[in-house]
Parts: sequence; C-alpha cells; structure tokens
Amino acid sequence: MKITILHDLIRWEEKALYEAAKKRGVEVSLLDVKDEAFDVTREYDGKFGDVALQRSTSYYRGLHTSAIVESLGIPVINGFTILSITGNKLFTTLYLRRNNVPTPRTLVAFSPEKALEAFRMLGGKAVIKPVVGSWGRMVALLDSYYSAKAVIEEREYMDPLYQVYYLQEFVNRPPRDIRAFVVGDRVIAAIYRNQPEGDFRTNTALGGKAENCPVTREIEDLALRAAKAIGDGVYGVDMMETENGVVVHEVNGTVEFKNSVSVTGVDIPGKIIEYAVNRVKR
Repeated sequence: MKITILHDLIRWEEKALYEAAKKRGVEVSLLDVKDEAFDVTREYDGKFGDVALQRSTSYYRGLHTSAIVESLGIPVINGFTILSITGNKLFTTLYLRRNNVPTPRTLVAFSPEKALEAFRMLGGKAVIKPVVGSWGRMVALLDSYYSAKAVIEEREYMDPLYQVYYLQEFVNRPPRDIRAFVVGDRVIAAIYRNQPEGDFRTNTALGGKAENCPVTREIEDLALRAAKAIGDGVYGVDMMETENGVVVHEVNGTVEFKNSVSVTGVDIPGKIIEYAVNRVKR
C-alpha cells in the first residue's frame, strides 16, 4: 500500500497526513505538482502509488492533476469530479439545491445591471463572492446601493471570472459559522468559526477563531446530506445557524484542519489516511 500526497505547498496539514501514514505503517510520498512535467501520453509505472490525496492549494492545479492521476486508474481523494464542483461556489449551490440541502437564497448575474437588480431582489443587503476562490478573499458585504454599485463596477475591470456575479442573501446569524468535517460516511468533528472583531467573515485565515462544536443530530444529518449530494470523499461542510434552522453555504473539497485538530482533539489526518487505505481495499 502506497499513498501519494499531491501538493503545491507544504503546510501543517500535509506534514500531519504524512506522519499519520507513517505511524500506521503505510508507505507515503510527497509530490510537488509544480516540480513535475506530466507526460500524459504514457503510463507512470506505479509513480503515484495505490491512492493519491489531492492537497494542492490551487484549484486549477488540483483539478488538472487529479484528472491526470485518475486517468491512470488511480483513485484520488478528492478527485476531478468532486473538485470541479466544490471548487466553484455556483456549481456547489446547484448540486446542494438539486438534492434538497437547505442553502441561503442565491442569485447569479452576468452583467453589472442585472447584478444590481439581484442585489435589490435580496433586500438591499447581500454578500458577493467570487465563484472560484478560498480563504474569504474577494468576499464583500454589500450593505447599501452605493457600496454594491462600487464593488460591482470594480469587478468589471478584473478577470472575467469575477464577472460571474454570485450574490447570497445576508443571513442573520450569530457571529460565527460551523464547519463540519466529513470523511466518507461519517462526520468526525465540527468547529465553530468565530468572526474576528470588525469583520463579518469567519475564515480562520482572516483571524476567525476556532472553537469545538458539538456534532448535533441536525449538524450530522445536514453535513452528510451535503456530502452525499456531491459524492464519496473528504469535505469541510460550512453551515450557518438561522432562525429557521441550519443552512449550508459552502462545501470545501480540499479542507484545512490545523486549527480544528487542536480544539476538537480529533485525529483528523489519521481519519483521512484510514479512509484512503479503506478506499483501496474496497
């Protein structure tokens, strides 16, 4: 049994996964996808082992290298199809809604005029997000017509990706959200992500503080439904508490867990390695 960890940056998570594999007697290697010229016209003779863990921080590197490795008949966690969905917020929303997973009201527009109309339809207060991106970057609160107009106009001069205007209703929630960790068919842990002072975003990369969250039946059920809507894999399912229950607003296909291990006491990297080993044994 050999696991290959595909990455473009060595973070705490990749080191923890490597050590978790070694601890369990599993052969493991790290492969920086930036250092490889992939000859997609020949076989690789076991180069990628029996299963690969996709840990690239770049959505595009992860998506394309997963496709390459899967073309050799090697399972990738998470693979091309899952990453193509979870790496795009619009695609994720469509899959969640198709499977009756509650989400915030979301409108999508492809021109500044219709984006402003969508803003009005959401009651004059909304959150605009890039369809591709992570760590809360380029996520903005639109709390007036003038702020919405300014942000939308600015994005007209950016990469065409930012001209897919993805707007979600502003959810009246506590100053936190929930991230539940799904590995296969189990919810192994959950955290609250408390927003930092002066910001509505909860991302720990922006200063949000992690705190252990009890895995209630509602959280477990919703996280598993969200994961099932996309496919068998490893996820961070992000939720918000509302007056009408919990809703899912994002699903992460290459989830970080450094801050979560310390507050939950759960061996998340170990659970992921065990899941990868069992995937091969099926």
